[in-house]
Amino acid sequence: MSKEKIYNKPWIPERADPFVLKADDGKYYFLASVPEYDRIALRCSTSLYELDKAEEKEIWHKHDKGPQSKHIWAPEIHFLFGKWYIYFAGSDVDDIWALRPYVLECTGDDPMNDPWIERGKMTCREDDEYSFRAFSLDATVFENNGSWYYVWAEKVGVGRQISNLYIARLKNGYTLDTVQVLLTSPDYDWERFGFWVNEGPAVLQRNGKIFLTYSASETGIHYCVGMLTADADSDLLDPRSWSKERYPVLESSAEYGVYGPGHNSFTVDDDGRDVMIYHARTETEIVGDPLYYPNRHAMIMPIAYKEGRPIFSFETR
Repeated sequence: MSKEKIYNKPWIPERADPFVLKADDGKYYFLASVPEYDRIALRCSTSLYELDKAEEKEIWHKHDKGPQSKHIWAPEIHFLFGKWYIYFAGSDVDDIWALRPYVLECTGDDPMNDPWIERGKMTCREDDEYSFRAFSLDATVFENNGSWYYVWAEKVGVGRQISNLYIARLKNGYTLDTVQVLLTSPDYDWERFGFWVNEGPAVLQRNGKIFLTYSASETGIHYCVGMLTADADSDLLDPRSWSKERYPVLESSAEYGVYGPGHNSFTVDDDGRDVMIYHARTETEIVGDPLYYPNRHAMIMPIAYKEGRPIFSFETR
């Protein structure tokens, strides 16, 4: 099957919050939220387009009780500070919405076969009184100008809390070196369907810019993708360095039968072309709670550019 025929169609079924990393040795790693939300499973292939056929290996399972015993969500794998890390969120079977960010560290150089150890909950700086105190999830990391940064979603407020995105610089793979800085709050109507949500950050670094996409609104057909942009040489911990798009850069399309696109990651394919890996549904009707209806599928979208900026379109081939 040609690559074009799998674009913007279910590629890896029932895998939400998909993340793909192309390692320095050319291998591709894939992980995502599994429908049972009970484990972290990793795939590896020498081709992006073969990940759907690659064996899925469980490398960590949820605890029976206490923290990390429920809602194991949105894992990402990264190599930083000389080690492999997996970032994910988990809650407590006795407090299912007590989501917090956690870290696994690989004890060797082979993420598929070497043992992983728990580094526990992500650690904020000692004088940071706010980070990871409330519902926190969807962490990603990226490097720029010699520093590593950690971006995550966290809820604030009372009642139906608002989910914002925050950024901090990393001290090591599991500790923040700075206090949190607010990047974006759900300001616009398209970020407020069902819940006021900004979550699922992902970073694309191209053309002297840092493009940070994120997902907004509830997880049904209104789920969509927004974007922030900063100059690569700017102070990324200064909120004024970031500009926010007024409208979503990707949303549901009845024409293409893709609904609720979001929670994406970025990588390059076998030919070096930039692609977005995202999840979406293929139907508008959801049976029961959308979080527990496993019809969010991992998909691939090639990225086009216009005047140096990424264009996310179902028409791109």
